[in-house]
Amino acid sequence: MNALTASRPTHALAECVRARPLLGTLVEIAASGEHVDAVQLAISDAFDEVERVHQLMSYQSADSDISRINRDGFEQAVTVASDTWLVLEAAGRFSAASEGLFDITVAPTLTKLGFLPRHAGFPRISGQGNWQHVVLLPDRRVQLARRLRIDVSGIAKGYAVDRAVAALQRAGMHSGRVNAGGDLRIFGDSAQIIHVRHPAVPTQLLPIVELMQGAVATSAGYYAQRRYQGRLVTPLIHPHTRIAADVQRSVSIFAEDCMTADALTKVVHADPVRAVAMLAQFDARAVMLEPDAATGGCRVFDTSHLQPAIWRTRVIS
Repeated sequence: MNALTASRPTHALAECVRARPLLGTLVEIAASGEHVDAVQLAISDAFDEVERVHQLMSYQSADSDISRINRDGFEQAVTVASDTWLVLEAAGRFSAASEGLFDITVAPTLTKLGFLPRHAGFPRISGQGNWQHVVLLPDRRVQLARRLRIDVSGIAKGYAVDRAVAALQRAGMHSGRVNAGGDLRIFGDSAQIIHVRHPAVPTQLLPIVELMQGAVATSAGYYAQRRYQGRLVTPLIHPHTRIAADVQRSVSIFAEDCMTADALTKVVHADPVRAVAMLAQFDARAVMLEPDAATGGCRVFDTSHLQPAIWRTRVIS
């Protein structure tokens, strides 16, 4: 990922920051431009983009595109909005590239563990489906070849961040930042130090890299974990085994766009070794933190597109 710095104007810029609860988290959007009214309008437009993605792709909402697919998609093809189609198309690409380590059909497991709600109108699942049974047909139609359920929250949040950034850029903003609960993308000349929480001590923030332009998505189970049948589980599900991933791990992916970063966090969680080749394919970098019992700090496993076959390890306290 290339780090680019935009030139600064010779006069002061108007800067605004606003936050709003969306996508199941708090979304913060910041921008700077020539005039304060233009900046505020651009941020409003960016929030509209996030809101649209939220409405179209929410698993919780009964009338979203995702719920319509889950309710009717096995019996008939469901026509969806272009944004939903693009996300489902991208999900299929990530699934194929990772040999199923990214899979949007883990929704039934998330429901069983209590991370997703139960919908009375959804038909019973067969238990045999995976990403290959989500069929994309011409004219933005989607059909399920098996009785399954999909959840795109593992990729749609990153897509929403990208759409918000596109809105800021269309409005001519000099720089901007969109942060949706750990899915972050910035542009312009406002570099930011990226901090990641210690996976065993989430109140402790650890600086890992300076991001000048591009995106990062961080995925961990420390705040989302819950108890199920006597053990702690997270919403990070291994698609092949349908078992929740270990709580004691944090994965951050750096990429050019946030949708790619968001999806790849799940691939690295599922299988860090097999994920290395995919990271190189998408010109992405992974930073994985695991507790180090010997020092009380963290082991940091780091890779980049320059040396995709190597996980470099260091310990921080």
